[in-house]
Amino acid sequence: MKLERLLSIIFKLLHNEILSASSLADEFQVSTRTIYRDIEAICAAGIPVVSYQGANGGFGIMRGYKFDKSLIGSHDVLNLITVLSSLSSVFEDKEVEHTIDRLKTLDTSESSRTLYVNLESLRLRKAIQEKKAVRFDYVSNKNEFTSREAEPIHLHYKFRNWYVYGFCRERQDDREFRVSRMMNITLTQEEFLRSHKVKDEPSYSESDLGGFADVVIWVNPNSIAKVLDQFQNASKVMNRDGSMTFKISVYRPQHAGWLKSILLSFGSGAKIIKPVELQSILMDEAEKIMKIYKDV
Repeated sequence: MKLERLLSIIFKLLHNEILSASSLADEFQVSTRTIYRDIEAICAAGIPVVSYQGANGGFGIMRGYKFDKSLIGSHDVLNLITVLSSLSSVFEDKEVEHTIDRLKTLDTSESSRTLYVNLESLRLRKAIQEKKAVRFDYVSNKNEFTSREAEPIHLHYKFRNWYVYGFCRERQDDREFRVSRMMNITLTQEEFLRSHKVKDEPSYSESDLGGFADVVIWVNPNSIAKVLDQFQNASKVMNRDGSMTFKISVYRPQHAGWLKSILLSFGSGAKIIKPVELQSILMDEAEKIMKIYKDV
């Protein structure tokens, strides 16, 4: 999965209302199956991609998430160059370097850089290159603190976080560690000789590509404007009592953090009809909020 293609798809979605999978596949000379995988990766990164059905259907980014092209000035281009340069140093991706070169042609300012990216993962990258074991303290999902020693194999970025994959000597097995939870990282002088094979990306079946599901929302008359600001391109039905029913197709709605945040912002003005699992998620979140203010 090429980083440059993902970036290109994101920018195309930002600047177009709806793009079909077939048109994207033709443009990037890949299969529609690959485009679906790219869309999954973009969704997993937290960007709210919505699927539209019908003859003129395709993919788009939720209204309100877009930005005006005129907002990107020379400073923004310079910041993009800085960020991509840091990513390129980790991925060692020649195509990213080509993207940087093209961005540099847009940067006509003489101003010096004001944004610098200091990735903690660069220290791990050095360990990977030199095949040096690392020691670190780690916090698990259960908030348990442990001391680990690992042989790092490769770094990757997913779900808006950096991860290092390697052989954990304590567990005597391959493990994946989130870099943000690694503390007191120390490179040892011990060079590991063990030969490690990077695990292949999981294969996808047709059922995996069916991660999109309909989200149906009932909206009372006093909240229609607010919901339209977020879901303008959704399928809409006006009800006799003045309320409105919205239907949008979202990738894995139960796991879409951006969707939960938007729905909570509607307060009591909207109600999820389906999926039922999403109802439970919002109810649990509302109860947590109530507990915070219980003693106020």
